[in-house]
Amino acid sequence: MKLCEAHPLLVAGLFLLPATAFAEPGGGTLPQAPGDPVLERVSQASARQDWAAAQALLKDAIARAPDNAEYHNLYAYAIRKGEKPDMQLVFTHYRKALALDPRHRGAHEYIGEAYLMVNDLPKAKEHLAQLDRLCFLPCEEYTHLKQAIARHEKR
Repeated sequence: MKLCEAHPLLVAGLFLLPATAFAEPGGGTLPQAPGDPVLERVSQASARQDWAAAQALLKDAIARAPDNAEYHNLYAYAIRKGEKPDMQLVFTHYRKALALDPRHRGAHEYIGEAYLMVNDLPKAKEHLAQLDRLCFLPCEEYTHLKQAIARHEKR
């Protein structure tokens, strides 16, 4: 049965659920993995804006678990937020995260923001379009990147 043919109360109830109820794995803007000590420590370092510590934790984690898309995503994020970011390394790790998990909403948001940092508005918009396709309802990653693009366009 199609959604439009479903019972009206069921359809109405879907719109009362938070957007995260439809989330695919790996889409958060902050590390959200209860029980993952790496992400818990990265979250603490990020809260302190200790990007060097976050980078060190994630670099080590990637060496142990190279197929973890969230580690690559957050490593790129920590590099991007740190002093004098190596944008080539940033893009390498965002691309790796997306190769491992093409539906990783957080990586799409963050790589879009990274493209804005290097003034590549068309590439940022490509990732906004990807988020538009990935999010059943508007999700925070889409909203954040859309706002960042709007700010960039006003400059």
